Amino acid sequence: MQKNVGGYDRSARFVLGPILIIVGAAAFVGIITLSTGTLGLVLAGVAVLVGAVLTVTATTQKCPLNATIGLDTYNHDATNQSSSDKTRPEIK
Repeated sequence: MQKNVGGYDRSARFVLGPILIIVGAAAFVGIITLSTGTLGLVLAGVAVLVGAVLTVTATTQKCPLNATIGLDTYNHDATNQSSSDKTRPEIK
C-alpha cells in the first residue's frame, strides 16, 4: 500500500491519537468518568482503540480507510523532487 497520509491530516492524527489513548486509559483506571456502568467501559475501550489506530496510521502514513475512499493527503511530489535532487550533479 502506498503512503496516503500527510500534511495536516498526519498532524491531527499525531495529536488526537495519543489524547484518545490517554482519555481511554484514564477512564479504565477510574480517574475520569465517561459514563456510568458498562457504557463507560465500552466508550473507554473505543477511545483507546481509535487512538491507537490514529497513532499507527500517522506513524506509518498508510490508512486503509483513506485508500478505500480514495483520499490521499500525502505529498508525492516532495519525495520525487528530493530523490531527483540527489541524482543531479552539482554545478560549481
